[in-house]
Amino acid sequence: MSETVDLLAGIPRNTAPLHCGWCGRRLEQTTAKGRRRRYCGQSCRQRAYERRTALQRSGLPEDAVVLSDAELAALQDRLFQLRCAAEDVATAADDGAAADELRRMALELASSARELERLR
Repeated sequence: MSETVDLLAGIPRNTAPLHCGWCGRRLEQTTAKGRRRRYCGQSCRQRAYERRTALQRSGLPEDAVVLSDAELAALQDRLFQLRCAAEDVATAADDGAAADELRRMALELASSARELERLR
């Protein structure tokens, strides 16, 4: 993880890529002073606000994650696909697959994992 020093405060400032607090898209790095962006746009900020206020009314903790049955099923399917892809890479390695084939499979696995990171 790379760090720079905040010139005004003299403290390390994390420069790792940030992601939108609602949709998970990567946020652009800015050199502007002040607070860092938490959302990629107004619509994501509004959705996050609506979620926070709904959680406050329901009595759930603010860090609670609420999924519908359909969202949970979709997440479980994506996790199953990721596990199967990882098992395929391990099996191919055990069977002596060529390096280029293993690389292609590993890239597909990484792509699947990247998609899974975006929960919304």
